[in-house]
Amino acid sequence: MQFDAGTDPAAAAALAKKSQVAIVFATQHASEGMDLENLSLPDNQDALIEAVAAANPHTIVVVESGGAVLMPWIDKVAGVVEAWYPGIRGSQAIANLLFGDVNPSGKLPLTFPKSEADLPHPMHLAPPKPDADHPVPKLAGAPGIIGMAMGIGPFFDVNYDEGLKVGYKWYDAEKKPVLFPFGFGMSYTSFGYSGLSVTPGESTTVSFTLKNTGKRAGMDTAEVYASLPDAAGEPPNRLVGWTKVELAPGESKQVSVAVSREMLSVFDEASDAWKLTPAST
Repeated sequence: MQFDAGTDPAAAAALAKKSQVAIVFATQHASEGMDLENLSLPDNQDALIEAVAAANPHTIVVVESGGAVLMPWIDKVAGVVEAWYPGIRGSQAIANLLFGDVNPSGKLPLTFPKSEADLPHPMHLAPPKPDADHPVPKLAGAPGIIGMAMGIGPFFDVNYDEGLKVGYKWYDAEKKPVLFPFGFGMSYTSFGYSGLSVTPGESTTVSFTLKNTGKRAGMDTAEVYASLPDAAGEPPNRLVGWTKVELAPGESKQVSVAVSREMLSVFDEASDAWKLTPAST
């Protein structure tokens, strides 16, 4: 195993060309005190990945980010691992996944768009510069200079006009093709679903058979989505339940997911209560 810092794409590509497998670690730093201006990987990392992938088709990209990133090279690499910010034992966890000692079973908690143009708010709105009309807010018990040191800018308005179409519901409602959908995740094995049935009641029960159709043990998170009647005015689908199931190779299990009444309700402002919307006939 050999290491290259990645500062020179040509040198990294040369090493990748004579290697069996190339692993590129890509990072996108973010925090609660900053906004990303775009979803692209910074510091020319896309060019690095493109160069390495061109030299070795067996290239794996490990992305350490706090959210979705664009992947213009996705069709040129063998695989992608979204590691988020893995912490001090992240190296061991990532190695266990890459070498197959652990079978991955995670699911995406958000959508990865194909393009920034598909976002509900494609343009980054930066706060105005401090002036007499836009003062830096004062923190309770601390001088204004503390707020400036923390990067706190003046208050300003942002218009969120997507209504109920938040997160994955935006892409679903707008029928936008995505790179990876909310709830997506891969495994070293495969799974099959069959025999779906729904038992209504105060708590609706969704049942089905889940089978490990692959050759190694694994876990899958079964996700249940519901579409409410048109009169509810809701986006097309909402996640209403899920459960994680561990299966040996070839094993099947009967799985039931309880869906509470609240998960199928909408809030009625007039009565200040959650209500079910009757289906149209």
